[in-house]
Amino acid sequence: MSYRSIFSPGLFNGRTVVVTGGGSGIGRCTAHELAALGAQVVLVGRNADKLQAVQAEIAQDGGQASWQACDIRQEAAVQAMVGAIVLERGRIDALVNNAGGQYMTPLEAIGAKGWQAVIDTNLTGGFLVARECYLQSMQQHGGSIVNIVADMWGSMPGMGHSGAARAGMVSFTETAAVEWAKSGVRVNAVAPGYIASSGMDHYPPEAGDMLRAMRQTVPAGRFGTEAEVSAAIVFLLSPAASFISGSVLRVDGARPQVRMGWGMTTPDGAAQQRAAVQPFDGFHRAVTPKVFATQDAAKP
Repeated sequence: MSYRSIFSPGLFNGRTVVVTGGGSGIGRCTAHELAALGAQVVLVGRNADKLQAVQAEIAQDGGQASWQACDIRQEAAVQAMVGAIVLERGRIDALVNNAGGQYMTPLEAIGAKGWQAVIDTNLTGGFLVARECYLQSMQQHGGSIVNIVADMWGSMPGMGHSGAARAGMVSFTETAAVEWAKSGVRVNAVAPGYIASSGMDHYPPEAGDMLRAMRQTVPAGRFGTEAEVSAAIVFLLSPAASFISGSVLRVDGARPQVRMGWGMTTPDGAAQQRAAVQPFDGFHRAVTPKVFATQDAAKP
């Protein structure tokens, strides 16, 4: 089997695309799709074993990928990592700024160390990687950046540190789109909503019931797939989006529009079979999150 992308084969032939957080979840899926479309993908993350595993998967599927272990929170490490990629590949054509992470806790229980760790990962790290890709390559050659944020419209109660960081990344996206346009660089963001991704497996077991019930708050009546997020990223990186910059593309099934007092109903069985709302499962190596694997509703 191979990745079933809706985009034209060879779309990214000869292009070098950096994917941070490429060892799992949305980053892994996106790396697979970009490689299937001809890109030379550079996987970046802290866990070398995960990066090597994804590199091997891509090679087995006929794509090209390399990897760089890097803690994106460390400025010197980011500078060296980007420099090594430019030295090897000559330039960086695109960046998928996907690395991130958070944990569930109310604001009053977040210490300064925990707050800073999430800000550093979800905001500062993304800024550092984007800045270095710009300074070391895109300033001279142009390029495209897609920052991955989150469904933080109305903020993120229970994960306020992440909501603050993601909102900051949206502002950074808008600013960079203006400041770097002179160099032929486009900067956009993708905001995934409730996506059935391996990231869900990092939450504690007691969060399982809440996670499984989250789809009931989505007008589309389901979770999104990693491939649906990847398709949005690939579109924004593609020539078809050449006049799109400073924008955020939401992939969330209209969840932020739900309002108190509106009797929301999700699609019934017949509506769920209509092509317009069917899940797109293009990723042939997708893995169901463990939180869904042993329940009545095994599918998200």
